[in-house]
Amino acid sequence: MWPSASLAQASDLTSVRFGGNREATRLVVDLSSETSGRIVSESAGRLIFDLSGLTLAEPLRGGGQGLVKAWSAAPRPGGVRLTVETSESVRVQRRFLLPPGEGAPGFRYVIDLAPAASRTDSTDVAKAQLTSLKAPASTSSRKATRARTDSRRIIVIDAGHGGRDPGALGGDQHEKDITLAAARSLRDRLERTGRYRVVMTRDRDVYVSLEARVQIARKANADLFISLHADAGRDESVRGASVYTLSEQAVGRSARLVTRDDWFMKTGHHSDQSVSGILFDLTQRATKNRSATFARILLDEIEDEQALLRRSHREAGLAVLLAPDVPAVLLEMGFITNPDDQAFLADPASRNRLVGAVASAIETYFRGDVRVASR
Repeated sequence: MWPSASLAQASDLTSVRFGGNREATRLVVDLSSETSGRIVSESAGRLIFDLSGLTLAEPLRGGGQGLVKAWSAAPRPGGVRLTVETSESVRVQRRFLLPPGEGAPGFRYVIDLAPAASRTDSTDVAKAQLTSLKAPASTSSRKATRARTDSRRIIVIDAGHGGRDPGALGGDQHEKDITLAAARSLRDRLERTGRYRVVMTRDRDVYVSLEARVQIARKANADLFISLHADAGRDESVRGASVYTLSEQAVGRSARLVTRDDWFMKTGHHSDQSVSGILFDLTQRATKNRSATFARILLDEIEDEQALLRRSHREAGLAVLLAPDVPAVLLEMGFITNPDDQAFLADPASRNRLVGAVASAIETYFRGDVRVASR
């Protein structure tokens, strides 16, 4: 069972629980009401969070687990201040709010912590995964000397298909060429802002397995994974973009992938299988929520540039969406088998307008006004 501290019944905080060890620690604050949180301070040995809209009858404190030595909570105007004392310098890997559901009667504010020095540079991870492909270094690799405390968001862009897998054919256009051109354009746009580090699953015409694409995103500790594709159909009149997120029916496939890869053991969460199951469930549900949030934002942005399918947000068990800890979407940019969509996607000017809308959606998603944080 998770160590926990039960709090005063008159408070909105009902318990504080921990899972994991010194390689990775999860802190869960159980709440009777909704909150939004922000990081007030990150310093060596201490993290301070403000949780708004909560009440606390009196200051409270307790011991920790793993990377956490102790915690304390104190009332403040407009909410509660949570202070976490750590055994070493740590980084906030992710934090998010889970709503009530599936046996949990209240809200849960979840904070994932990792040692500050444990983040491997995302470019090195991508290069390691693609060593056998001998792909040239991407633009991001020239930034490998930047400090590991780099605060930029990590975006993994997946250009669908490639190499011996050409994807769909429309006119004289192969899907693999269109997706690569769009991926390069999106990478360049994001990197120019200075707010993102971009990892490409491929940056030339090479084959990358679906499983390798997922592992590149996970090992890069990605904040967002976006896979770019062009749809195909027998009816040439069908056109429009759509966005896929992971379906509920595919949760079992994701769980089997995690079990096979021994994910919780590798990341040091906990050796107890029941605890691992709880961690997996919490992580995956939060990831699905964040993926759905980004999908809605993405569709809102791209509909000004490209027609949408009537049912434009779809769910499926696509292999590239299976990572339980990386928000992920697959964007079908249009139907390569439709003459209008094919011309739109093949033309650099119109394709770049669509890419600009995707970049705008990413900017919107990572603004502070998106309630479900992925940091």
